[in-house]
Amino acid sequence: MYTTTTSDVTVSVVPAYLDHESQPESNIWVWSYTVRIQNNGTETVQLRTRYWKITDAFGRTQEVRGPGVVGEEPVLKPGQSFEYTSGTPLATPSGIMQGSYAMEGPGGRMFDVAIPAFSLDSPAGKKQVN
Repeated sequence: MYTTTTSDVTVSVVPAYLDHESQPESNIWVWSYTVRIQNNGTETVQLRTRYWKITDAFGRTQEVRGPGVVGEEPVLKPGQSFEYTSGTPLATPSGIMQGSYAMEGPGGRMFDVAIPAFSLDSPAGKKQVN
């Protein structure tokens, strides 16, 4: 598990290689990742947008931006959490993902919450630091 806390919001990520969806012979490796967002603060916050930077083993990057996560913009009261699972394909057997969420606090105050960098490694891939 990969975890980081920014402005009283903790983001934890657990990646998993999806062997049944991957096609190494066609240079397609697929992972799921489960994200848990926990509001440890004293004020209600809402996730508004996401930003991902996905880097494969050759250093090629893809950036993804959009509203919410999995079609939702969850509201988190103090002590509440939200969990979702998504996925990503890569053209290499390993890579790394990282990013941030734009959160809205009381009075419309916007702030960014870091998503920890996490490694995407297939069982057949050569282990390396990404």
